[in-house]
Amino acid sequence: MIEERSLISKFYNGLNVILIVAITLLCILPVWYTLVVSLSDRAAVAAGEVLLFPKGFTLSSYETIINDGQFFRSFFISVQRVIYGTIVTFVVVLLMAYPLSKTSKDFKHRNVIMWLLIFCMLFNGGLVPWFMTMKSLGLINSIWGLVLGGGLPVFNVILVMNFFRNLPKELEESALIDGAGPWRILFGIFLPLSTPVIATILVFTIVGHWNEFFQALILMTKNENYPLQSYIRQVTVTLDPSKMDAETAKRMTTLSNQTLNAAKIFISMLPLLVIYPFFQKYFVKGITLGSVKG
Repeated sequence: MIEERSLISKFYNGLNVILIVAITLLCILPVWYTLVVSLSDRAAVAAGEVLLFPKGFTLSSYETIINDGQFFRSFFISVQRVIYGTIVTFVVVLLMAYPLSKTSKDFKHRNVIMWLLIFCMLFNGGLVPWFMTMKSLGLINSIWGLVLGGGLPVFNVILVMNFFRNLPKELEESALIDGAGPWRILFGIFLPLSTPVIATILVFTIVGHWNEFFQALILMTKNENYPLQSYIRQVTVTLDPSKMDAETAKRMTTLSNQTLNAAKIFISMLPLLVIYPFFQKYFVKGITLGSVKG
């Protein structure tokens, strides 16, 4: 009987190992394949000959993207956008989520504001009114237009609010007895205990600002003001070998849309691949605890 249980245990352990390896490969192989395609020759990619290793190794796709000095300017703009956007979103979300985590008895207009937030999350005024509003505020060709255009993600507010509501009420009550005010309670008690949900909204915000490209196409009238994602998209769409010098045109002969797009995708995901491991251990806990109560 004991031997039978041991065999069953080994079987399930082996099955778990196989499953974990399969899931890991499903996560890694798309990234690896994207890199391989971006390093391969156009003909090999078009013929479907590229699998796990580059064929006709070439860096032409990366040279075409990076050789333009605008690439580095756009990269710096994206970094600025992520930093400013993360700070603004973090402060606004935190200051809105804390009072909304109270009951309607403690915060009289809590339910009204929550209904307004939910309505704004489900519906919006449309692209044209949004553009007119940004223009009237003088945010055209300004990085602050990219930062403030989506500075209040309602979903993040709900996550943080629900996380705060899951914290023991006795902590706040004891702080109030000791004479602590709302600011002291928020930054001295709630914030230190909210590392998981903070890491979660930081991941959402960083990924959102880094990957977003459409707002810049609307708000920026000059290419030099584009963030990285918008710039790479423009490079992909507007490249015309007939208007390039001989050396650049020669490099273009080794390119295809597929290889260039692969290079674009890989460059775009690289910073996030570096950042995400530092937040990963908090991510699941933040999502889970922040979605328990409504």
